[in-house]
Amino acid sequence: MGAVASKTRRGTMTAQRFDVYTQVTNNIIAAIEAGAGDWQMPWHRSGEGLNRPINIDTAKAYRGINVVSLWAAGQARGFTTGTWGTYRQWQNKGCQVRKGEKSSLVVFYKELDVEEQNAETGETEHATRLMARASWVFNADQVDGYEAPALPEPKDPVQVIDAAERFVGGTGAIIRHGGNRAFYRPSDDIIQMPERERFLGTGTSSATESYYATLLHELTHWTGHDRRCDRQFGKRFGDDAYAMEELVAEMGAAFLCADLGVTLTPRPDHAAYIDNWLKVLKADKKAIFTAASQAAKATDYLGG
Repeated sequence: MGAVASKTRRGTMTAQRFDVYTQVTNNIIAAIEAGAGDWQMPWHRSGEGLNRPINIDTAKAYRGINVVSLWAAGQARGFTTGTWGTYRQWQNKGCQVRKGEKSSLVVFYKELDVEEQNAETGETEHATRLMARASWVFNADQVDGYEAPALPEPKDPVQVIDAAERFVGGTGAIIRHGGNRAFYRPSDDIIQMPERERFLGTGTSSATESYYATLLHELTHWTGHDRRCDRQFGKRFGDDAYAMEELVAEMGAAFLCADLGVTLTPRPDHAAYIDNWLKVLKADKKAIFTAASQAAKATDYLGG
């Protein structure tokens, strides 16, 4: 196992030699393209339900781009758990990464002290910069000696989700029900939702889950108002600004569904949005980072 440990440490030390943003973006693009028309965004997986990836050492959920990156890695490789850790973190828990297992990329930000020359005074000033660094983690399915905690008894999926009701009520958003379309209208600052009875269950989700997934999607759009998160993509992304906002709303809804115990299902126009997102990701290596960061800010705002 020494060879595996050595390889892992070398990967961490040489992370700064390649572009972290490009690598993560390329990983996600590759996962989408490998699945062709059958691929779904990682948060649309059916099965045991969706949770944010958890670090085995800290027991804390990953955030931002690392949620998306690990969801994508887990889906592409068929992992059944959402628990991750570095080689050393698994060793510290008495577990052993199996020989030949391939690690997955996560990103952390390191604060660096830098010296800069003031253009006006010519004096040298001290400043700090956040630099993206890579780390490498393994899923619980890749290690020996790990025993997952027992899963709670499954809930009845057709019941109202009390945690989601409390969360949505606490946001203060104006939500009206009626009609047959769900949307957020910035001019009135309202969310319009069809009546709950209009939401139908599918083979992978209940009507209640479809309702909350849609509501949380529109609620993420609601945070973009200039009185809240003031989210604007036009200057940077131009014609792709709409696709970026939709990607933020998709991620925001996914993060919230994971936190609130709601299973998220693909929207009817999912395939068309996948094409738009691929275009955005290929044009800007930091687009997925921006979307994940903005989605995290939106969910933090709603939670606050």
